[in-house]
Amino acid sequence: MSFDGMWAAPGDDPREAIAPGRGEKAVLGEYLDRYRMTIELKCSGLTPAQLATRSVPPSTLSLLGLIRHLARVEHSWARRVLEGHPELPRLYRTEAEPDLDFDGVTAGEACVADAWASWRVEVAHAQEVYAGLDLDTIVSVRDQQIEARDVIVHLVEEYARHAGHADLLRECVDGRTGQ
Repeated sequence: MSFDGMWAAPGDDPREAIAPGRGEKAVLGEYLDRYRMTIELKCSGLTPAQLATRSVPPSTLSLLGLIRHLARVEHSWARRVLEGHPELPRLYRTEAEPDLDFDGVTAGEACVADAWASWRVEVAHAQEVYAGLDLDTIVSVRDQQIEARDVIVHLVEEYARHAGHADLLRECVDGRTGQ
């Protein structure tokens, strides 16, 4: 089988290092971490201009926007919901610019560095929160009481949806497809 840069060769895919989970919490954490790594892989090796390339007008969707959006998602769910700090300001969002995560993307090194740094900080923090999380914990979301597991399943869904977007965006940028 040829891997000609389109697929990660066996042994080179960092997702293979994640040990298979046993039990609900481990399996959910494994899926979430695999999707996080997939997003990172889909964005690897691209220039700032390629990362900022938008999809089809009028959409502002771009790989760089996805990184910023997912930093915002991680921040909101871990810090504002699971840790119970809804007063924290949201990342890449203001009242005047609710879609700043996508609309504020520029093709510069500083924007790329900021996006990756924010995403990595928020993922690391979310992983720490998850390590101590009881999935049965009740949390408040928009005045509704839900289990923490619902938040985690939503995060898996969010990453899965955006990994699909990243597949298409990457293929448009340089033709690369793959797992």
